[in-house]
Amino acid sequence: MRDITHKQISLRTASAVGVLFCSAETISLIREDKLPKGNLFDVARAAGLLGAKLTPQLLPHCHPVAIDGMELEFDFLDSDRHAGLLGGEALTRSGIVIRGEVRSIGRTGIEMEVLTGISVAALEIYDMLKPVDKQLEIGYIRLLEKKGGKSDREKYSVTSPSCAVLVCSDSTAAGKREDKSGRIIVGMLEAVQAEVRYYTVVPDEKTLIQQQIREWVEEDIQYIFTTGGTGLGPRDNTVSAVKEILERDADGIAEAMRVFGQMRTPTAMMSRGVAGSIGETLVVTLPGSSDGARESLEAILPAVFHARKVMKGGGH
Repeated sequence: MRDITHKQISLRTASAVGVLFCSAETISLIREDKLPKGNLFDVARAAGLLGAKLTPQLLPHCHPVAIDGMELEFDFLDSDRHAGLLGGEALTRSGIVIRGEVRSIGRTGIEMEVLTGISVAALEIYDMLKPVDKQLEIGYIRLLEKKGGKSDREKYSVTSPSCAVLVCSDSTAAGKREDKSGRIIVGMLEAVQAEVRYYTVVPDEKTLIQQQIREWVEEDIQYIFTTGGTGLGPRDNTVSAVKEILERDADGIAEAMRVFGQMRTPTAMMSRGVAGSIGETLVVTLPGSSDGARESLEAILPAVFHARKVMKGGGH
């Protein structure tokens, strides 16, 4: 199974449709409640719910997920009502349309659960109708829509936002330690199509940090990411330096990074990292450790790029 521990927890939804084709005579039996196996749709709904819940046991690469809500609806196929879902030859036949929607708050998509639920519900209907209809057929099972996770984050993507990375470290500036966290930040920003215009190393000195940030703000760099100096050490000056020159705080960004990190290591709670704006530039302070920097960015990319639009007067 793929490792999804780096993914953000978010609301995931998925909807799907499927059709059980049957004869017009069978439709009449259903309407008149004359089936030999009794009530059709209540049993099919229960089977579909069970099928969705058991998806990880049926499909090896599906992660176990908590299904927080699911609906299954059944309708007799009608060419007018279902023209938007089906087309062509399907609309000329008789049958039962099965629609489902599933919701979950988790790290992975839930489309396979709704597709499995639709499939199992269709199989249950098939089983209950086979004594009266020898021409049954299941088809047109497809995903209608999915939301959450990567598909939702893409709407926050911005074309080549300008960025700068500032490594704040005495030892790195003195050439005694190789920088890793800054390089990780650059790579992650470039992976989401950001333009990293500057990568600079300075000692963890307040005046030097503030001077460099002000220069980039003057140049209208849209996003500045610092790394290092967010802890409780005697030479951790980055947070204090940045807080002094921020014009508006963006505490939610720092909170999101700490919460994400805390789910992976208990020491994340000791990060003093802050975020906020100077003019129309957003400044985010990231930890100096490689894991801390990577996990902090995983928590906020690419949604953090929405900040520029808001700072320029755009809507949320």
